[in-house]
Amino acid sequence: MKAFAKIRPEPGLKEITTDQPQPGYREVLVKVKVTSVCGTDYHIYKWDEWAQTHIRPPRIIGHEFAGEVVEVGPDVTTRKVGDMVAAESHIACGMCYQCRTGNAHICEKLRILGVDVDGSFADYVKIPEQNAWPIPREVPPETASILEPLGNAVHAAFAADIAGNDVTIFGCGPVGLSAVALTKVSGALSVTAVDINEYRLKLATKMGASKTINSKERDAVAEIHADTEGRGAGVVLEMSGNEVAISNAFRAVRNGGTVILFGLPSKEVKLNVGDDLIFKEAHVRGIVGREIFKSWYKVEALLKSGKVDLRPLITHRMSLNQLDDAMKLVGSGDCGKIVLTP
Repeated sequence: MKAFAKIRPEPGLKEITTDQPQPGYREVLVKVKVTSVCGTDYHIYKWDEWAQTHIRPPRIIGHEFAGEVVEVGPDVTTRKVGDMVAAESHIACGMCYQCRTGNAHICEKLRILGVDVDGSFADYVKIPEQNAWPIPREVPPETASILEPLGNAVHAAFAADIAGNDVTIFGCGPVGLSAVALTKVSGALSVTAVDINEYRLKLATKMGASKTINSKERDAVAEIHADTEGRGAGVVLEMSGNEVAISNAFRAVRNGGTVILFGLPSKEVKLNVGDDLIFKEAHVRGIVGREIFKSWYKVEALLKSGKVDLRPLITHRMSLNQLDDAMKLVGSGDCGKIVLTP
């Protein structure tokens, strides 16, 4: 089969031809219909500091996808050939303390699709049966391929008390944009979206932002305080991983407010712990992935309710052969979600 992989410890990806994976015990083989590009994939593509410490080439990357089950391994009981599925990319051991206390998303032996095991930038991918989330036939595969990042936004946004609070979201990538929509329908008093890219700020308005700020042109922290009678935002979601944005998130939050950190920095970040955390008595929570599988049930309920519309998120449709172009587009910021078909 054809796939795109990190072959050597250097920037870029290489198209390869490799054997089709064979499903093992309680695994299913999925023919990829649509896969989408994530910020993590871009970290790996650039080969930044984070990627250098987490990826061991060779590795087929990619982890957001939807497809059809074409083969099942021994003892698979809940999935069958022909099922359409999306994938939970976090593969938990099921036996450690975290797994057995309802926190499988932070499993002590966690493996991540496209990071620790081969991923979805390929014709086929094998995943554990329990990671294959069934989707109705009427749900378009491209929509199903972005359910996982929507789950990220659900986990991040619902980790704070949104209702009745002024909310600021730093970073309007696809997960940040999803968070805009989620906080809007969750009763936020106002939703301010901050980014340096006008394309994404326009998308934020489409997703329901009350106000947008281009922090390259205006002082976002000063405006947030001015808009909240000097208090600052009650909840700040940092979704970019940018060092300046992380610092601004803590400066923008009000005393006693909550900062949710989701964006993945490419290197270590320094914080003013005294002024921005301790003396503010800020509540801080790091968020990774989704709560398995609590977030998936919430995503399903939100989509069925019709309150969250994902269509504006998907801005580009490309072939997997155009992966280099897709990565360059992600780097430019002039896109929402890019979906790829093999």
